[in-house]
Amino acid sequence: MEILKTILTVIFIFISLILTVVILMQEGKSAGLGAIAGAADTYWGKNKGRSMEGRLVWLTKLCVALFIILAAVLNMGIF
Repeated sequence: MEILKTILTVIFIFISLILTVVILMQEGKSAGLGAIAGAADTYWGKNKGRSMEGRLVWLTKLCVALFIILAAVLNMGIF
């Protein structure tokens, strides 16, 4: 059981590092003065889910879910 706990701890640390990098790679969400004039409704803004930014958001959500699940499993004290 100690080996499984060690493996899960290494995975937990790896996911936390990935999560840190992915969050730092994302752009800021502030629209600035362009939102006042309506410049935020561009083709790029409407199709953001298919862009690199959209993939980073999806990867962030996945890493957060794995991080929380692993934190709960490691904290249960089963191992």
